[in-house]
Amino acid sequence: MSRPDVLAAVDLGSNSFHLLVARAAGGVIYPLDAVREPVRLGAGLGPDKRLDRATQARALEALGRIGERLRGMPRDAVRAVGTNALRVAKNAPQFLREARRVLGFPIEVIAGREEARLIYLGVVHTLPPAAHRRLVVDIGGGSTELIIGAGLEPQLTESLYIGCVSASLRFFPDGRVDKPRMKAAEMAARQELAAVAGAYRARGWQEAIGASGTVRAIEAILLAQGWTDEGITREGVERLRALLIKLEHADPDRIAGLRPGRAPVLPGGVAILGALLDELGVERLGIAEGALRHGVLYDLLGRVEQRDVRATTVAQLIERYHVDPAQGERVRALALRIHEQLEPRRAGPEHEADRLLLGWAALLAEIGLAIEHSQYHKHSAYLLAHADLPGFSRLEQARLARLVLAHRGKLAKLRDEDLEESDWRMVFALRIAALLLRRRADIELPPLHVRASEEGFSIALPADWLQRNPLSAAALESEAGHWRAVGRKFTVTSVGAERRLAVRG
Repeated sequence: MSRPDVLAAVDLGSNSFHLLVARAAGGVIYPLDAVREPVRLGAGLGPDKRLDRATQARALEALGRIGERLRGMPRDAVRAVGTNALRVAKNAPQFLREARRVLGFPIEVIAGREEARLIYLGVVHTLPPAAHRRLVVDIGGGSTELIIGAGLEPQLTESLYIGCVSASLRFFPDGRVDKPRMKAAEMAARQELAAVAGAYRARGWQEAIGASGTVRAIEAILLAQGWTDEGITREGVERLRALLIKLEHADPDRIAGLRPGRAPVLPGGVAILGALLDELGVERLGIAEGALRHGVLYDLLGRVEQRDVRATTVAQLIERYHVDPAQGERVRALALRIHEQLEPRRAGPEHEADRLLLGWAALLAEIGLAIEHSQYHKHSAYLLAHADLPGFSRLEQARLARLVLAHRGKLAKLRDEDLEESDWRMVFALRIAALLLRRRADIELPPLHVRASEEGFSIALPADWLQRNPLSAAALESEAGHWRAVGRKFTVTSVGAERRLAVRG
């Protein structure tokens, strides 16, 4: 498969949607085109945490325009991510089905700390190289990310449930600004920050950097007012706060440097930034060009160039939980062989993504043994579902946990999961591989032939091998009952002469 030279990132933020198209060369991205759509997705979340239809319609129109720009690009050259509003919205799954159709590409909803990691990646790639620690701050529409890192490596990441859109809607719903409202907004932000401020101050940093729309908008105002020469100062934020209270509104006609589209969410952003600077003791905040969308592109570039952070995450989990790497590799190799027989004609990025996920599930299936042997697959699934897994989207993490949960035991637990056919095939491949390799040793297996149909799955094995391995034969027989529980058939057929197939870790 040829490596794409042009990559694209789509950021479905709680305030704005962003598209960044760039050329990749020598490990660096060179922006070619950018689109910003002020959708304000977070403002469409009602008290019941559901996106209203008007906001969905506005978002779909924006995605249609972005999708037009992406038309014709390869699937593996585009990555679209959703942030806090889509993490929170109860009807996000229904909206995302329509959104993916309109955009023409899959959309991943990423966890808060994964968002923080990608923000840091985007910021540091647009700054001069430095060995010292940096604090990176990104006040988004629905969440605020704080990261301390050195070089290209984030060391401390946090995502707080406060953002300029949500704070403005909560404390300044009619746009009116006064001292009590501003104080209440700042106090709410302080309460969120209090839980993490101590750890951040203890870690320390030598340079503080702000990223994305809110801090850039505030810097533009401070520059226009003559309150800073560069970046954001605590004194400048205090003067802007006082001006907002004096004017009683974020009025673009009376506040130099304020764009009309930013005005409705400025009061909430100022309240959060003021609280953040005070809680962390930051006097000056530099401003970076990079943001989440830049980080998504650099992460995508790493995947294209076989530097996938997800593989690093898997390796770290194996080491942390003392997983037997030889057994994991045996199961992975056999599961992939089985999967290839089930889908011999499939190709393309989605097929490759499935095979990566299947391989990682095989390697991580036994992490739950670090907790308890009995029902270890349930412990494994719980860890994978709830741990911070850098590089993995929420959907990928959920699929990984589900695969591991399904690799042994009853299948009835998946009856209500509404799995795709490709997921069922991965489940089958992983179950059969784990079943046949229970001896946990380098062994020789006979060639096995598997087939998938609308009714279910079948496997053909030599008759003499089945006779010499009654434990495996009995386990395969029991497997048929598990598949019946989910409305599928599983049959084992004995065939003639045996040839052996080596399976080693």
